[in-house]
Amino acid sequence: MTVATRRALAPYPSGWYAVAFAAELPRQGTLTRSLAGQELLLFRTASGQAAAIDAYCPHLGAHLGHGGRVCGEVLRCPFHGFQFDAGGRCVATGYGTKPPPNAVAKTWPLRERNGMLLVYYGVEGGAPPWEVPTVQAAGWSAPVYRRFVIAAHPQETTENSVDLGHFAWVHGYRSVAMLRDLRVDGTYLSTAFAARRPMPLIGRWVHFDFEFETHIHGLGYSMVEVRVKGFDIRARLWVLPTPIDAEHIALYLAASGDGGDGVHPWLRLLPSALRAALIGRGLLIALAYDARQDFEIWQNKRYVHPPALAQGDGPIGKYRTWASQFYAPSPPAPSPKPA
Repeated sequence: MTVATRRALAPYPSGWYAVAFAAELPRQGTLTRSLAGQELLLFRTASGQAAAIDAYCPHLGAHLGHGGRVCGEVLRCPFHGFQFDAGGRCVATGYGTKPPPNAVAKTWPLRERNGMLLVYYGVEGGAPPWEVPTVQAAGWSAPVYRRFVIAAHPQETTENSVDLGHFAWVHGYRSVAMLRDLRVDGTYLSTAFAARRPMPLIGRWVHFDFEFETHIHGLGYSMVEVRVKGFDIRARLWVLPTPIDAEHIALYLAASGDGGDGVHPWLRLLPSALRAALIGRGLLIALAYDARQDFEIWQNKRYVHPPALAQGDGPIGKYRTWASQFYAPSPPAPSPKPA
């Protein structure tokens, strides 16, 4: 049985997807990424503008990520020297002749948000109907991140944020409880819950009490605000699944800390910025450890709908109703033929 036959979900829901982190794309640099079965070429101009276009030159098909160069504000094709601006328009040929009017590379909506490069994929095309908000960065460490490629689907990885039952069985949390009801506002979904977990701290095991508030914008962008009670630690965790083909996602995990003053006395001797960076890196390690516990399940599960839900599962049904908006509407059933 292939992954595709297990899923029973359209592989490419509409949404904003993290194709890279901003630090991965320097000025006058390029980066090839896959999204929804298509190859994109990301490039950043000398002035700092980032753009996303189809990876293949519309002139004669050369891959712009293999030998293409950013020259000032344009991307130059390695095959014939055609030059394209950030809007995908050919502004010069390699021969000094007039650019062909149809030499236009498809561009993808790109936003630089929260240290990430987000590209919009729409099932029905057109301009993005919604945006991912920018979060306050002052006082927070720059996000640290890791990238994995696994066989999974964005809806199922994001569903973990409302699947309260799995936190105890898979990740070892205790006393998991909702703090408030699930909230939905268009393409935004939010939950809040608390949990306890034993973790090592300076040579001994300590029970940490966590409070989590999730902020989910579509199926490709989840930010979790974490508060560790009694330690004055706050953190942000990001879970960013991007469908790269019909069977696989690129999963970015990221973390950022604010350098709380309630941490271990030894750590209070460090500058706040360094403390925040250490907290962010420590939480990224923990986040990656937790995610790896999910990988085998995600890669081998079957999508069951409708599910046989039980009390204690969490608001999975409400989540799936919300998630349905990111797919193309089903075609109407054909009218029955007259007898």
